[in-house]
Amino acid sequence: MRSKNLLPQLSFSILLALSLKPRHGYEIMQQVKEDSQNKISIGPGSLYTAIKQLSDERLIEEVPETHNRRKYYQLTDKGKKRLAVELDYFKMSVQLAERRNVFESFGGTA
Repeated sequence: MRSKNLLPQLSFSILLALSLKPRHGYEIMQQVKEDSQNKISIGPGSLYTAIKQLSDERLIEEVPETHNRRKYYQLTDKGKKRLAVELDYFKMSVQLAERRNVFESFGGTA
């Protein structure tokens, strides 16, 4: 089962984008682009494939009864917990890199 592994970057980015509020597909694409400082650009095919997978895993769900043609998605409780696990891992990784002076060694900043 995948829950013991990290999510793919795209799936993580979608969960992070939905942590703010429910969004429709185009909004998710825009938020991911903004969050990644233009490093991740999602096309519709990739987005909806990832949305289907995240929905199948019950990490996100369609918002019931929006009075709009667009489908809106939101995190489920399971999705919120999964995002928290992922963020804890990344936080721990950054702290470890800081203790090891990895950022300074490679000329980056934390």
